[in-house]
Amino acid sequence: MNNGATNSQLWELDEAVEIYCKDIGMTYHAEGGRDVRALTGITIKIRKGEFVSLLGPSGCGKTTLLRIIGDLAMPTEGSIYTNGGLPQNARLKKKYGMVFQNAVLYEWRTVWKNVRLPLEILRLPKAEASERINRALELVGLTEFKNHYPHELSGGMQQRVSIARAFVINPEILLMDEPFSALDEFTREKLHEDLLRIWRQTNKTVVFVTHNIAESVFLSDKVFVLSPHPGRLSAEIGIDLPRPRLPEMRNSPHFNELIVKIRNSFEGI
Repeated sequence: MNNGATNSQLWELDEAVEIYCKDIGMTYHAEGGRDVRALTGITIKIRKGEFVSLLGPSGCGKTTLLRIIGDLAMPTEGSIYTNGGLPQNARLKKKYGMVFQNAVLYEWRTVWKNVRLPLEILRLPKAEASERINRALELVGLTEFKNHYPHELSGGMQQRVSIARAFVINPEILLMDEPFSALDEFTREKLHEDLLRIWRQTNKTVVFVTHNIAESVFLSDKVFVLSPHPGRLSAEIGIDLPRPRLPEMRNSPHFNELIVKIRNSFEGI
């Protein structure tokens, strides 16, 4: 993989493009000498401040692509740039925040101490760390629960803790891997609204993995539709619903038209 970004190679990167994946392919070498091709020929551009979804069924490589964007996996083909440079540089500069499907909280640590964990690794001064934690907890509406333990929280509140933990390092890019898939519909829809509020307040770039079409329509500026065998880009669909997104939009004819458009864009399923 050629990932060096010289000045002459920034041709296709205008200043508004924050993440650029060019012809990304990923092949895993499985046991028995078999090669498993997870992704092929994926080219996408994500602009600064955009909320985009990677949408597709199980096995289409959504999480693999997210891991490549976050420098948690190295593609076997193609190139990726973050702000015109290597994704490794962005990771080392703590420009990524990550939220997983499960909250991944330490049960023996309070909400405050779970959010503090990344700052302990960074060895921030106590006063600065406290200020950041307070801001992050206020952002997700958990200030009153800072001394609670994870088992005392609902599933939705636990995911808010994980979002606060991702934001406490003040990342430029938030990567979210199906963070609401395990929650009930009512909690999920409330968290959609909370996430969009946080996104508006912070102006971060969000890359959101989901297999839920309606979720991707409600949240996103743009949806990248991936189809499997191997994972490939089937469509790039702009979501032209007005912002702020309101719950009643889910019942609008245009919302349903977008769902149908996305559903019809899948290939080979």
